[in-house]
Amino acid sequence: MLLKGKKMAFLGLLLSITLILIILSGVFEFNTLFLIGAASFCVGIALREYGMSLGIGFYIASIILGLLLAPNKLYMITYGAMGLYIVGREFAWTMIDRAKKKNPIVIYWVLKYVIFNLIYIPIIIFMPKLIYQGTINTGLTIMLIIGGQALLFVLDKTYDYFQVNIWGKMRSRLE
Repeated sequence: MLLKGKKMAFLGLLLSITLILIILSGVFEFNTLFLIGAASFCVGIALREYGMSLGIGFYIASIILGLLLAPNKLYMITYGAMGLYIVGREFAWTMIDRAKKKNPIVIYWVLKYVIFNLIYIPIIIFMPKLIYQGTINTGLTIMLIIGGQALLFVLDKTYDYFQVNIWGKMRSRLE
């Protein structure tokens, strides 16, 4: 058996929490971004606890089940993008840590912004109605790109806080 029972049970429970958050994002429309962000943080938990291969498997399983169960399928694009950013972010840190580079924090921040923009800018260019429902002109597109950079900073700090302060305390209780 590839997974031990405790790992499988934990990832199953984490997947159910993720799906509950995704489903609730479709029910409570006023908290959509918060709930989808919280669901994507579960991807980070799976990645940090069990490594890249199981974490990516968890991410793919959450997308498949989310597409089957979520009331609003378009929210899965947002979840998929946020989860993909977290996968890329964790992968970048793993590679930087293995390489033992000088100034790892600077390299890490640059990589995080590159990963985010590789995901975010195509969405702004090819699917702008996912972000803003009104008419989109060049000025608004530039403002959305700049606003996305600020959103990344907030999302990233929130994710770091969650991993260290919230999950770090919960993790010690689970062991």
